[in-house]
Formats: sequence, C-alpha cells, structure tokens
Amino acid sequence: MKPEYDLAIIGGGINGAGIARDAAGRGARVLLLEQGDLAQGTSSASTKLIHGGLRYLEHYEFALVREALSEREVLWSIAPHIIWPLRFVLPHREGLRPRWLLRLGLFLYDHIGGRRALLATQTIDLTHGPEGEVLKPAYSKGFVYSDGWVDDARLVVLNARDAAMRGADIRTRCKVEGLHRGEGLWHIQTSQGTFTAGAVVNAAGPAVLDLLGRAGQATQQQMRLVRGSHIVVPRLFDHEKAYFFQLPDGRIFFAIPYEEDFTLIGTTDRDYTGPTSEVRASEEEIAYLCAGVNEYFQRQITPDDVVWTYSGVRPLVSDGSGRPEAATRGYRFEVDGRADEAPLLSVFGGKITTYRHLAASAVDRLAPLVPAIAGASWTHGAALPGGDFPKEGQQDLIAALRTRRPDLPERAVRRLVRCHGTFVLALDGPVGASPTQDGEDFGHCLCAREVDWMMREEWAVKADDILWRRTKLGLRFDGNQTARLEKYMAQRRA
Repeated sequence: MKPEYDLAIIGGGINGAGIARDAAGRGARVLLLEQGDLAQGTSSASTKLIHGGLRYLEHYEFALVREALSEREVLWSIAPHIIWPLRFVLPHREGLRPRWLLRLGLFLYDHIGGRRALLATQTIDLTHGPEGEVLKPAYSKGFVYSDGWVDDARLVVLNARDAAMRGADIRTRCKVEGLHRGEGLWHIQTSQGTFTAGAVVNAAGPAVLDLLGRAGQATQQQMRLVRGSHIVVPRLFDHEKAYFFQLPDGRIFFAIPYEEDFTLIGTTDRDYTGPTSEVRASEEEIAYLCAGVNEYFQRQITPDDVVWTYSGVRPLVSDGSGRPEAATRGYRFEVDGRADEAPLLSVFGGKITTYRHLAASAVDRLAPLVPAIAGASWTHGAALPGGDFPKEGQQDLIAALRTRRPDLPERAVRRLVRCHGTFVLALDGPVGASPTQDGEDFGHCLCAREVDWMMREEWAVKADDILWRRTKLGLRFDGNQTARLEKYMAQRRA
C-alpha cells in the first residue's frame, strides 16, 4: 500500500515547521499537522532572541553555545526582515560575577561561533551616554556585545509557508486523535480525517511524551517542562540597545526594546506541571520581574505598569540539573521502529536559535529510512519568504515602500517591511500600490488586503492569529477594532 505522504510531522512549532521545510525541499511529500494555530504554544513565547546563550557557558555547554552562535548570522542572512542584530548592555554589578569573568565569557562568546558581520564586544563607561543615564548610579562599568532579535512566531509561519511553496500540505486546527502502524505505514486519525504516511516525526514540543504514549511507544527519555514568563511595560529607555542583567539569586533577565513603544522583560524559569493550554504568568513571576527591573533602572515599575504578559512551556531534556535555568537547551532524537516498520522520529528539546540545524539533522536521520528524501540539507543559504534581500538592506526596503506609498505613516512602513519583507512591493502582495487597493482599515494601518493575505498565505483564521502572532498589533487594538476584525474574518471564512 502506497502512503499519501512520505512524511507526516505532528507539531506546528518551530521544529516541526523547520523539518517540514527541509524535507519538502529534498523531495518528500510532507504533511504538517497542528492542532491549533502555527506557533500558538512555546514557539511564540520566547524572549525573541537569536543568541548563543551567554549564561550557558557557566554550565559548560560549549558545544550548544558554539552551534547556536554559528547559526546567528545564517538566520540573519535568510530572514533579514524578521531577524536583525541587537547590541546588549551588560552592566557589572559588585558582589556578583567579577568583571574578569564576564570579560572572559564574552571573549569566548565572540570567538567560538564564527562571528563575521556582528560587532565584537566592547567595554563601556556607563557614566556617559544614554545606556547608563537610565540606570542607577551604582552601575558605572559594563560591556556591550552582539546577538540578534527575531520575530519568533513569524519565523514559524515563514518556514511553514516555504514548505507549502515546495509542496507540503500544511493543516492547522487539525488535532491528532490517534495513530498506529499497519501494513508498513502510519495511519493517523485527525479531526480532519485519516491520513497515511511512510514515516512520522513527533515534534509536539511539551506534548512529545503524550504523543508517544498515544502511539503506543515506550521511551526512556525524560522531559522537564519549564515555564518561562515575560512582561511588557511602556518603554523604559529611548535608545535601541537591550540590557542583560544579573540578579543576586544567580539568574539573569533581559530588558529589550519592543514594538517601538514598549520594553519586553524576561524571562523566569519555573518547573511546570499543569496543562500547557493554561500556562500563565503568575503574580509572583510578574512581581519578580518588576523587582529585577527596579534593582537596575532609575525609573521604578509595579505590576500595575504591565500592559501584557505571556508565558510558554519549554520542553527541556531532563539532565538532572537542580535548577530549571541550568537544564540543558540542547536537543536529542529518538528513532523507533524495526526494519519492517514505518519509522517514528521524536524530537526532544531544542531552542529557536538552533531550529534550522536541528531540522537538517532530523531529516538526515530520516533519509536512510524514507526513500523519497534525496540530497543534503539546502537551507543554509536559502532565503525564507520575503527575505530575498541583503541582510544589511532592511532600510533600503523601507525606503522603497516609503517611495511607493508616501501616504503610509512611517511606523506602518516599518511594520509592514519587518513583517512581509520583499512581498510589500509585489503586485499581488499584502500592500496595495495605492490606498484604494488596501480596503478597510481596521486600525493602525492593518487593512483588509493584508488580512486577506494572511488568511490566504499564512493560515490565519482568527483575529488572535493576526493580532498576537503574525503581528503584535494586539498591543494597540481596542475592543471595538478587534471585534470588527473578527467579524470581517468570520465573513471571509464563510
């Protein structure tokens, strides 16, 4: 019996979408199944960073840090509309990690990952310049180093879209209700019908062990679910650098410019045992992050200043670490199935920065078992949709859209480019050549044409899909604007 698909991937987060893209590009007939929206869970709840993980050096995770650092400029080059460099200010704090140790860590950070275009670490005098004037006077010395910013949810959507452009079948709101082997194939029962596949990838993230159980498979692998929470407050500083702060309990947190008018603060690390559908930032976590901010910034904040919170459950490989922040962010694969059985590859762990390399490695593992997969990984230099312009060329694309549509506010121009890249100039893209082609404006220059584009090309179904994942306009929309958008989308679906 010939399967409908060579490979079925369960899980529409960054790992699942990345594997779908790589496998589809190597000739496999790919099915991607996601029970909700793309990136609805962990993959839209990161700290929005493409980074090596400076703090992982303390835990001797040199291989993981090297792998992640080597990916920063690769990802920047293939998606320069949603990924760009970000400089981080690391103030020295008396009584915590000594300056020589910070400098040694940053020296390693600069040199073990093949940095080329990103700027090197510098020592900084915080008594002069905008980086220090917002801090308390106790912080007079520090360092500035490089990492990268990413729109995490859009990274997932663009990988899925690229996979679809290469023939993959992407199905959202499609819950897997059962799966079993039979006749040398996988039979997958879903809310949209039953599918057959020659192989399955379990990329279910926090639900990876649950899915194995439903497939009747045993594993010795243990997972550690860790909740990471973030808060968003009105902008705390006017420059475009971010901050990396140390706390007396040994943890660190970031304060990052966010959506022009806000500051993103996080993250926490708490072991989590509840339902992943109900993960929320606790009052304790919100207070903890506010207190951390207040130890560094002159401007003090309280939980009443928080305009939005979000939390995600990170599925980490259980490595016996005593504290959740020390648990490895590495990943592992497990392949199940005898020679005469359809294979199942499960993905344990991972982080957003290493998703592309993880995907390539996963497809390499499957290649001997799935005859349709041909050739080597190709994603290292292939632009994601909208990212086909030089990595330093974002401002040129912004200028081109400004020239084409001088009626658009500057903020809207920047948002559109950083959302859609070169598609903003396409004749059939999300932005019309004139205002008359854009249709109804639901607020903040989110127009019907762009909404239709996201529904047609990016699997958006509900207002939340657009306001909180494909854009972050949920921070700006009021109740009436959201209701108008939801009504319009319901009419389009009908």
